[in-house]
Amino acid sequence: MRAIMESAFYYIYLLFIMGTGIYLIAKRKDKISYLFFGLACIILGFGDAYHLIPRSVGLFTGTLDNPSEQLAMYLGLGKLETSLTMTAFYLLLYYFIYMRIAKKRNLALDIVVYVLCLSRVVLCLLPQNDWLSNSSNLTMGIIRNIPFTILGIIVIVLSYLHLRKEKAFKLLFLFIILSFGFYLPVVLFAGTYPWVGMLMLPKTICYMIIAIMAIRDLKIAKTTN
Repeated sequence: MRAIMESAFYYIYLLFIMGTGIYLIAKRKDKISYLFFGLACIILGFGDAYHLIPRSVGLFTGTLDNPSEQLAMYLGLGKLETSLTMTAFYLLLYYFIYMRIAKKRNLALDIVVYVLCLSRVVLCLLPQNDWLSNSSNLTMGIIRNIPFTILGIIVIVLSYLHLRKEKAFKLLFLFIILSFGFYLPVVLFAGTYPWVGMLMLPKTICYMIIAIMAIRDLKIAKTTN
């Protein structure tokens, strides 16, 4: 039953998040900001698929907790892919916010964001992560998530300062905070307590709610034009 319910949730999420991205891009007309948000959704879903599909296979075969060498490799590479695409998601969200407020970006902040993204990518690609064996290296997990967390804080602050008065995105900052609140315990404790990994489910729901915000905002924009 767990395999069916959890896998169904994964596939619904993947179809929804990538479908939302395609919808935003297709319906954006001349609104360039939705292009960035749509790309963010597609990239996020694409990366998550690399991890969630092997996880679903492990659930159905009963080997998730003790995977074969091949499945462990796919699970580990899926985590790497997800780590990289989550970084791209927040970078695109950063662009989206500045496109929304139609202000010239802060060059110094741009540089900080680029450095954080590059640092995150480099740290994720280090062999010490041992992705191919799907190992849980707590030290590397902490180190590679430091620039990612700082990037998330920047996006949270910007969304709070500039979008909290908007009808659709007024709670964007809150759901980003919640997504990190569910994600970071997995990084810290899932290797010791596997059940903590279940926190990835509410984290995923946060992303779906953020995508719904974008759909709602696009509809509001159409009715006001």
